[in-house]
Amino acid sequence: MADRPNIILILNDDMGFSDLGCYGGEIETPSLNELADNGIRFTQFYNTARCCPTRASLLTGLYQHQAAVGHMMNDYDHDGYRGDLSPKSVTIAQVLKASGYSTYMSGKWHVTRHITGPQHNWPIQRGFDRFHGTIQGACSYFQPTTLTIDNKSVEPPDEDDYYYTDAISDWACKFIKEHKEERSEIPFFTYVAYTAPHWPLHAPKEDVARYKGRFDCGWDKLRDERLERLIEMGIIHPDWKLTPRDESQVPWEQAENKEWQARRMEVYAAQVDRMDQGIGRIIQTLKDTGQLGNTLIMFLADNGGCAEEIGGQWGKSMPKSNIATARTRDGGEVAFGNDPSRMPGGEDTYQSYGVPWANVSNTPFRLYKHWVHEGGIATPLIVHWPDKIPGLGELRDQPGQLPDIMATFLEVAGAEYPAEYEGNELFPLEGKSLTPIFDDEPNEREVLYWEHEGNRAVRKGNWKLVNKHPGDWELYDIAADRTELNDLAADHPDVVKALVPLYEEWAERCGVIPWTELMEEQRMKREGEK
Repeated sequence: MADRPNIILILNDDMGFSDLGCYGGEIETPSLNELADNGIRFTQFYNTARCCPTRASLLTGLYQHQAAVGHMMNDYDHDGYRGDLSPKSVTIAQVLKASGYSTYMSGKWHVTRHITGPQHNWPIQRGFDRFHGTIQGACSYFQPTTLTIDNKSVEPPDEDDYYYTDAISDWACKFIKEHKEERSEIPFFTYVAYTAPHWPLHAPKEDVARYKGRFDCGWDKLRDERLERLIEMGIIHPDWKLTPRDESQVPWEQAENKEWQARRMEVYAAQVDRMDQGIGRIIQTLKDTGQLGNTLIMFLADNGGCAEEIGGQWGKSMPKSNIATARTRDGGEVAFGNDPSRMPGGEDTYQSYGVPWANVSNTPFRLYKHWVHEGGIATPLIVHWPDKIPGLGELRDQPGQLPDIMATFLEVAGAEYPAEYEGNELFPLEGKSLTPIFDDEPNEREVLYWEHEGNRAVRKGNWKLVNKHPGDWELYDIAADRTELNDLAADHPDVVKALVPLYEEWAERCGVIPWTELMEEQRMKREGEK
């Protein structure tokens, strides 16, 4: 195909449904707003509720358990839970490279438990021609650990203004420029995987300063304001009610340490803002090299807002882990944990924005990262492709899920998903192309499935059956009540009875192990090793 598009896939980390300006948020995101205004926005696209399972599903076009990343980067002695991409999977990069694309990646990998070696599941071995980024998940933005160029581990540059988000953006621009100069006759695929705005709350001072006072009105008012904008934009139906404030949190008027609380959100906003600035440089690079028109860009998030509060034993263990450094670049001590006496943002802190602000990020939905209620799994999806998608800033309400991204890329690239790869028989591709939705038509996906840490869900049509582990099944009519406030399980036992077998059949087919059973196995294993 002579007119095969370039493809850029941008994924960010731990961002809520309504943080972007083009999804109702007050954070300044002009670059992503530009893509949305000249492309389309999905209102019902879904991830897996957690970072590495999302990456595994996104990259392979499979469900995460099939890709062997059913939980995190641990080997639980089951094929679906190896913490390392399955040999029965193939990545977008591997298929597109075999089809004649150049392939590049900048950012967070996080789909192998082998962070120092072996390298069989590192980006270069999984289809990328060039790689700059981190093999592990979270890290300091000023001193990222497991930083790697191609297959070589490197130290962060000794520069006062070094910031990992900027480095991710700059290397993506570098790859695009070099490709134009050296290989312009063939298309490219570039995967840009930001760690922003995942904790720790680290951001350049000038970006944080721009948000000073912006969140002083507190979480209650901000949630109301976001809901109003979401309704005005047509992203949220006016009949859907705002979920109550998280029951663990007090009204803003009663909150203690207001200056520190507001500062947490100021830094978080600055992290998103800085990422958007980098995306702006990527867009400008495409314009400067004359490649924007026939470049398909997709942007999404790996899970909903993260309510994790850093503290206790977890916070104390971080300096000894590979996701943090105990000292700053000039030798100072890093203070770990959400301590209201220490303002976050600088390299000498390691904090998160926690429950109250994640509740804002996920407006108007329930729950957060980890859970498969809408707050954990609903993501923005922006699609921009000037040569093929009219730039009308339209919305698309048809639902989709992560495996659909790979199916879409292969279709537009004219690439074929293989039955086997390097001698390994592959799981069949699970995704359904989103290209019909580009034209505002339905795609072929009829049922969506989720499981993470025992939290389970299945959606068919407008019915969503969902379970917050270890509770009971709940049933919601998503068309009437997407904020999941009116449980209809008792009123429609016939629907529950029809959906449960769908979930169970999927779980068995994909290698899902009941969470209680899996955790009991691990407990017994630990006891046996003592």
